[in-house]
Amino acid sequence: MSLTRRDFTRRSAITGAGVALAGSAGVLATAPNALAATDVEDAAEGDSAADRHGVGYGPLIPDPEGILALPAGFKYRVITYSGKTKLESGEFTPSNHDGTATFDGPRGTTLLVNNHELKGPRANWKYPVPLTEGLVYDPAASGGCTVVEVRPDGRVAEWVGIAGTSTNCAGGSTPWGTWLTCEENSDKAGVNGMTKDHGYVFEVDPIDRRANHDPKPLKFFGRYDHEAVVIDPKRGHAYLTEDASNPNGLFFRWTPPKGFHHGRGKFRTLADDAGVLQAPKCFDSGGKFVDDLSRATKIGTVYGVDWVDVPDRDARTVAVRKQFGAGEVTRARKLEGMWWGDGGAYIVSSYAREESPGAAHDGQVWFYDPKRRTLTLKVLLGVNPDPSVDGAFDGPDNITVSPYGGLILAEDGEGVSHLFGATGSGRTYPIARNDLNVGTEEEPEYSEFAGVTFSPDGKTLFANIQKPGILFAITGPWKRHKR
Repeated sequence: MSLTRRDFTRRSAITGAGVALAGSAGVLATAPNALAATDVEDAAEGDSAADRHGVGYGPLIPDPEGILALPAGFKYRVITYSGKTKLESGEFTPSNHDGTATFDGPRGTTLLVNNHELKGPRANWKYPVPLTEGLVYDPAASGGCTVVEVRPDGRVAEWVGIAGTSTNCAGGSTPWGTWLTCEENSDKAGVNGMTKDHGYVFEVDPIDRRANHDPKPLKFFGRYDHEAVVIDPKRGHAYLTEDASNPNGLFFRWTPPKGFHHGRGKFRTLADDAGVLQAPKCFDSGGKFVDDLSRATKIGTVYGVDWVDVPDRDARTVAVRKQFGAGEVTRARKLEGMWWGDGGAYIVSSYAREESPGAAHDGQVWFYDPKRRTLTLKVLLGVNPDPSVDGAFDGPDNITVSPYGGLILAEDGEGVSHLFGATGSGRTYPIARNDLNVGTEEEPEYSEFAGVTFSPDGKTLFANIQKPGILFAITGPWKRHKR
C-alpha cells in the first residue's frame, strides 16, 4: 500500500514527524567534539558537555611508523598489505581494499570478505585479483573479493572469493552469513576490454568455498553503478545505493517474489527479473515533492517515501537512473555506504556541493525506517573549509553501527583522512588518522578509509586504507557511548 502525501502530512501533524528523530544513532555536529542542536542550551551555560561525558578516546598520537595515528591505549595490526602479504596460492594480496564484513568462522576464527575496487583491464593494475579457476566471472576484469581468515593464534590466511568482476566498492553482509559484493561500474561487454556486462551484485560465501564456484550475477538487483546493499531481516527487502551522477544516483528497494525464503544459495535460484526493483519518491511534511536529498538543511528532517517501479532494471538501452523524468523520483549526490541497524538502514550521501541542486554539505547520513516508510536526516556535515588541516571531518563513505553506541564512519573526502565516531548525543570524535602519505612531500596525499566493521565479538575494529591496500585490526579500551 502506498504511503500517500495526505497520509504522511496528517501523520506528521499528529506526531511531529517533521522534527522528530528516529532510530538511536543520533545526530552529528559539524566538527570534532562540537555540540549538536540538542546540546546548544547546555553549551550556552558554559558547561563543557563534551568533557563531562568523556566523548571519544582523546587526541590521536602520530604513528612512529607513519601509517596509522590512534588514541593512547589503542594499537593496530596489519592483517593484509597489497604487494607484501600473499594469498594461499602464492600471489600477492590484491590492491585497492574497500568494503568489508566479518563473520564467525570455524574453530574460533574470524572470517572477513574484502572487496578490491579495481576497474578496467587487468593490465592496468600491478596486483589485480588472481584469476582462480572456477571463481572467475569475466577474465578481462581486474576486481573481486578475497576471504581473510584470522585465527585465534594470530595467524592469517587469505584466498580468492570471486574474481573477474569490476570496481568492487562496498556491498553488505546478509543475515544468513554471506557477503554481497557490488560492482560500481556498468561497462558492457566490448567496453574497456570487458567480455561480459558489468554493474551487478554477486554473492560470496566466506565459509563454503564450493558455493562460490561459477559466479552468477544477481541481475534482479539491477545493472547500474552499485555501491552498497543491506537486507531487511524481518521483511526480506534489499536496499541498495547507486554512486553515480548526471543525473544523481538513486536509492533502491528490491522486494522478493511472493513465497521466496532467504538463505544460503537461494539467490541463485531466482530468475533475472525476480521480484520488484523500485526507486524512492520522497515528500516533506507539507506534501511537497523532494527532488534531491540535499534539499534538507536541518538535522531531524523527515521525508515520507513512496516507491516507483524501475522500468528496465537491466538497463539495456538507458541507464536505470536516466529512465525517470523530473518529478518522478528522489535523487542524492554520491550515495555510498549503508548498514542495517536499529530496525532500519543507515544510508550515506558523501557530499553535495555546487554540483547538487540542494544545499552544499560535506556529508549526510539518513535513516530509512521501513515500518514508517520515512527517511530521517541523522547526520549533516558542513562544508569543510580546509580539508588539509586536521580537525573537521568530510566525505563519509563506508559506515557501521558500533556495538558501543552510535556510528563509525570512514572518510573519503579531501586532505586528511579519518575514521571517526558519532555518539547519540550528537558529538563526533576521531578514532584513527591515515598518516601514510602516498603522494609527495610537496603535495601529500592520504588515501581514503574503507571497510569499517567490528569483529563478531565487538573487540576488534577492522578497517582498510584503500591505497595501496592495507587491512588493519584495531584494538584498545573501547567504551560504551550513549546512544
